[in-house]
This record gives sequence, C-alpha cells and structure tokens, in this order.
Amino acid sequence: MLFGKKKRVIERVLIVEDEPLVAFDTEHFLTSEAFEIVATVDSVADALAAIEGDETLDLVLVDVDLADGSGVEVARAARGRGVQVLFVTGHCPGEARSLAAGWLSKPYPQRDLLAAIAAIEAVVEGQKPKRLPHSFSLFKSAA
Repeated sequence: MLFGKKKRVIERVLIVEDEPLVAFDTEHFLTSEAFEIVATVDSVADALAAIEGDETLDLVLVDVDLADGSGVEVARAARGRGVQVLFVTGHCPGEARSLAAGWLSKPYPQRDLLAAIAAIEAVVEGQKPKRLPHSFSLFKSAA
C-alpha cells in the first residue's frame, strides 16, 4: 500500500505501574494509539506471572519502584525471554541500563512515550531512530 501505515514491530504491551492514575492513563492512551495492552499490573509478582505466561509480549513498560519490589527484577525476567523493556520512572538505577532498551523519565508528555516506543522499534529493525524525546534515554543495550 502506497499510503498505508507500516506494520508495527511493537504491538503487544505489558504495563507495570503501581500508581493507578498513571497506569489508567497509559493504558487508555496506548489503546487509543492501536497498541494491544496484554495486561496492566501493579506488582512485581503479577508482572512476573504475566511475563512467564503464554501471552506474546513485545514490550514491557515498567516503573522501577513498585510496592512489592523493584522493576529491575521485572526487566531481568522480560529480557530473559527476549522482550524489550522501557523503564518509565523518575530515576533509573545504573544496573537497569543493561536490562532495558531505554528510560523515559517521569513525568513525560504522551507524545514522548510514542516517540520512545518508535525509537525502540527502529533499533529492533536495525535502523537509527529519527527523533529522541528530551525525557528519553536510549541505552546501548538496545542496539
């Protein structure tokens, strides 16, 4: 198709966020942008169950500070299964850089979330990202 949209590499997303309003807003926004939200969970335990489950995942959006532990543990499990990880958090620990494709600093505008996902998609496809939002850091581990 000449003017059709390109098929996304990242379609199925797991959201791991323990702030209910942030989780709801992120889920609603990504759904409106035609992403499929596999699940929205608020704990490490639920995230690990979702990652280990039968659902196909393309990306895990994860906060670092969760009520029952660290999102770093979630990222480690996701990367172990070959799933891309994007930390969405106010601070990103150094160890996380080897586990995630990038970090989107909270608070962020929704357009930055889309641009961060697009940048990760570009890297997955072997391309150079077109635009990196100011609030986003793309990690070398993504390449």
